[in-house]
Amino acid sequence: MITPDLHKKPVGLDREKHKNLKLRRELSNLRAAAGLNALFLTGAEFGDACKEYPILFLNAGQDDQGKTQVAPVAVFGVTQGENLFLQPDGRWDAYYVPAMLRAYPFTMARLDADRYVVVFDESYDGLSETEGQAFFDEQGEPTEMLKELRQFIENIEVEIERTRRAGQRLMELKLLQPKRFDATLPDGSPFAVDGFLALDEERLAQLSDAEMLELSRSGLLALLHAHQISMSNMRRLLDRRLALQAAAGQTVN
Repeated sequence: MITPDLHKKPVGLDREKHKNLKLRRELSNLRAAAGLNALFLTGAEFGDACKEYPILFLNAGQDDQGKTQVAPVAVFGVTQGENLFLQPDGRWDAYYVPAMLRAYPFTMARLDADRYVVVFDESYDGLSETEGQAFFDEQGEPTEMLKELRQFIENIEVEIERTRRAGQRLMELKLLQPKRFDATLPDGSPFAVDGFLALDEERLAQLSDAEMLELSRSGLLALLHAHQISMSNMRRLLDRRLALQAAAGQTVN
């Protein structure tokens, strides 16, 4: 899945055009997340990510059948363009890093219903034709590094599709509703974040026994519980912002 805010210049990997391309793995690829205040998260990551970030759902339009789609995201900042986890030296100030960011500059793009292509961000400064680990060997075959990276992003793509179907089912059950986060800053002024979807606990309590059994057996109930746990990180995220601003001698905007 190509994320425009992350993959700024996506290019399909071609063994002829890119036969000399190399990856400088000693450089931090996490710098690409500068200015990202959220990133797509697969359902398989909820268990780890809920300990670090708020996990919110965003409206992602409709599919070809007109069904509403949602995208879960790990939130890194409380305002547009704000990333409170990326450090100036390129380190990530959290134990868990979302899979799509770990895979950067690589991702996959769908050519048609059954075909995908490996894509990389050509703007990434860790790419070189003179330094680093090669993508292809002298015979033009993928190196072990590229094989491992491809397997990783293929696994992510499988989880993306599972996550898409999970979100669709949650919307069918009307379990995700527009929500708003409100807080009071130390100076007494109000602060709010809206424009996202989150679990409607009243609606969850209204589900039938059969629907609850379906959620449990499908793993969706576990996803919702991780999502609920993660919501406490909204306050921690704001506290992180206030602490960073206080250290820099700034005031909240």
